[in-house]
Amino acid sequence: MIRFLCFVLRHLQLSTLENPKSMSRAALLAALVLIGCFTGHAQSPSARFSISGMVQDQAGAAIVGARIELGAPNIPGIQSTTTDQAGQFEFKRIAAGKYPLRVSSQGFESTTLDVTVGSQAPAPLQVVMAVASLRQETTVTSEPAKISTEATDNKDTVGLTEQSLSNLPVFDQDYIGAMSRFLDPGSVGTNGVTLVVNGMEVNNLGVSPSAIKEIKINQDPYSAEYQRPGRGRIEVTTKPGSPEYHGTLNFIFRDAHLNARDPFALTRPPEQRRIYEGYLSGPIRSSKKTSFLFSVSRKEEDLQSVVVAEGPAGAIRANVPAPSRTLLLSGQISHTVSDTNTFSIRESLLVESVNNQNVGGTTLAEAGVNSRNMEQEITFSQQTVLSPKLVNNFRLLLGVESQSAESVTRNRRIVVLDAFTGGGAQADYLRTEYHAQLMEVLSYSTGKHLIKGGINVPDLSRRGFDNNINSAGTFYFSTLADYAQGRPFSFVLQQGNGHIVFLEKAIGLFAQDEYHLRKNLMLSFGLRYDWQNYFHDNNNFAPRFSFAYAPGNSQKTVFRGGAGIFNDRSGARPIQDILLFNGSRLRQYVILNPTYPDPLAANGTLTAQPVSVTRLAPNINIPYTIQYSFSMERQLQKTTTLAITYLGARGVDQFRSRDINAPLPPNYSARPDSSIGVLREIESQGRRLTNALEITLRGNVTRFFNGMTQYRLASAHDNTSGITYFPPNAYDLSGEWGRSDFDRRHRFELLGTINPGKLFNLGASVSLYSGQPYTLTTGLDQFHIGTANARPAGVPRNSLQGPAYADLDLRWSRDFSVRKGKKKDEGVKATVAVDAFNVLNEVNYSSFIGNLSSPFFGQAIASQPPRRLQFSFRLKF
Repeated sequence: MIRFLCFVLRHLQLSTLENPKSMSRAALLAALVLIGCFTGHAQSPSARFSISGMVQDQAGAAIVGARIELGAPNIPGIQSTTTDQAGQFEFKRIAAGKYPLRVSSQGFESTTLDVTVGSQAPAPLQVVMAVASLRQETTVTSEPAKISTEATDNKDTVGLTEQSLSNLPVFDQDYIGAMSRFLDPGSVGTNGVTLVVNGMEVNNLGVSPSAIKEIKINQDPYSAEYQRPGRGRIEVTTKPGSPEYHGTLNFIFRDAHLNARDPFALTRPPEQRRIYEGYLSGPIRSSKKTSFLFSVSRKEEDLQSVVVAEGPAGAIRANVPAPSRTLLLSGQISHTVSDTNTFSIRESLLVESVNNQNVGGTTLAEAGVNSRNMEQEITFSQQTVLSPKLVNNFRLLLGVESQSAESVTRNRRIVVLDAFTGGGAQADYLRTEYHAQLMEVLSYSTGKHLIKGGINVPDLSRRGFDNNINSAGTFYFSTLADYAQGRPFSFVLQQGNGHIVFLEKAIGLFAQDEYHLRKNLMLSFGLRYDWQNYFHDNNNFAPRFSFAYAPGNSQKTVFRGGAGIFNDRSGARPIQDILLFNGSRLRQYVILNPTYPDPLAANGTLTAQPVSVTRLAPNINIPYTIQYSFSMERQLQKTTTLAITYLGARGVDQFRSRDINAPLPPNYSARPDSSIGVLREIESQGRRLTNALEITLRGNVTRFFNGMTQYRLASAHDNTSGITYFPPNAYDLSGEWGRSDFDRRHRFELLGTINPGKLFNLGASVSLYSGQPYTLTTGLDQFHIGTANARPAGVPRNSLQGPAYADLDLRWSRDFSVRKGKKKDEGVKATVAVDAFNVLNEVNYSSFIGNLSSPFFGQAIASQPPRRLQFSFRLKF
């Protein structure tokens, strides 16, 4: 571990010598690492006996890597260790006395018990840990409940276990989608939400919903192990193989006859959805060392999209079928080689198909796309307990992916801005990918320290792309009158070689020390380094720090805080663009004010037109976010806590695109370089500022209600909408600073269950949001760049306000015993349930039009779904 930290320091020194501007930042990094490395360790008292035991879950399976902390009477500090591959632990040479022993493991409720060492060694302990739920931490002791100062026990974490998920109204078992509303959009990177499954960043879940054990957001927000902050990632723990046979079978059904009508649909669309899903786990040939887990999910969705458009002949309203089919198969084998070594191999296959994709709103059926997707992955995981204090986790994922899109019709695309999109979609492509992802983490627990370090490779891929988009071209019109008169403002066409193969590489290194200075004080120091090819800034160090302090002896109040730097990644699409649109390989032409329907009738031959180019800015950097927070957590009752958190963030060097060859002011009539069309330069000159206050109440709020509520007061401003965003005027960016696209001033969430008795369970979900902003535009290409996104003079970006959002979802369920087992949790149980989404049938309008030239200006062209009913049946054993 020390060698690893010294390696980081040496590279930090080299980076500093090469770039003197980073001296102050480097000094801070070095200080944090040195403090974490050389802080003193606890001393063990003299000893006579051992304290040992085994940690298991409620099914009797060993819990590997659980953290065991043993307090020392009359001596400050603790001893700590982790359970081995058999779930066992041992503290040697312990003196006589009474000791508090705390057991914690991710995904389980922490447990504390008192152990007495007398004139002889105590009997081996058997600790059974309950799966964590929406309830708070419980302790097996006569003392009052306390709040932990562990870095992973922050009470503003949003976490749901299998039991919680099964009792809450979750649409189509989409647990990831249901949890996404608790993410902070400002913490999400350019590449989207970070999905972490069993500790490793992945592209998809890889198992069916019933094989999920737990989902968490914002656990240990300043962990150096991950690239993005806690509110920008979703962490999923899947079920392990079981020594006994367990399984679940789910059937979910929904039909349009039971739903309310979409407010924009003239008639209720004949929709139906059927989901068959489940998992099976158990030993292989009665083996105690080898187990399997198989999961499957089949979705058959016969849905319809609602078209709300305006054509030359008047209003266009239609329901367009958009059927989709999804199949997920996953199989896993786990084997215990020895008490200190276990591994598992999992293979998954995902096949998806969607017809008439992108249809709806102002996009007509003829401009739809049929897409197909296949993903196949195999994951190898191994955990090795090198010693009672040293654990190594290794995971390697190898995958192949193929995705294709084919336009329903191959005609030229016609776009009348915010009125209708017709012709063909011009969206044909084929994308292939062979990728590897790797994670290796070494955890060392000694005295007051839990030290972790390792490497993760979130992306090492060979990507292929056949770009046939816009091969026939697209005409753009500002208004319906212009379309009627055949006056497009631009025509875009791509010709040439659209095939490209390239490598994408992203690597991260990290080290972290969680130091328990005292029983009521925890300090965590971390350092991370991120690297991505095609970007040449090599100083992407990201220091992280957090603390937790519980004043007094009761530990009913904990103050937490932290700060850290979080680097971004560009993703594959920008790299693909700079390689394809280099001016020769794939030629993109943007012809202004073309003739119609023949764009070249008055513009000569195509070869005489300037070609557009995409490139990285010479001084581009990887964007990063500086995030900081402070919170107060208070234990109100034994199982109820209140957390009040302030969260601030500064986005630095944020991505955006700019046409640096745009026509010059004041007339905007000619490009500086007439041999080049649009010269898109991807730059990192954007910035972002966010501030938020969160109040989270969770636990047994009343005798019958168990759950959580969260209120968020926030403000977010920036001058970019992301890497594909072009400011309308490349020479005047003064109007770009404004509200962020995701800015909502108020947000309220409630998730919980009501258990009035044995007759039924009632789950509830409430979401109340204030509106998001949108931008006022003229719909005219007044800067002659081929894009009509100009705003009226003096109007900033995102100056208009959308409406509020309100939603109430309920779930009624009833359990029936089909066959009783020997124990309480054994046997066969059936559950019938009815879910109602948007119970009050509130019309939540979306997709507001801010284009002054559109017939829909100031109006919405879509809404969130109306009231829907969902029936489900579950068989569990």
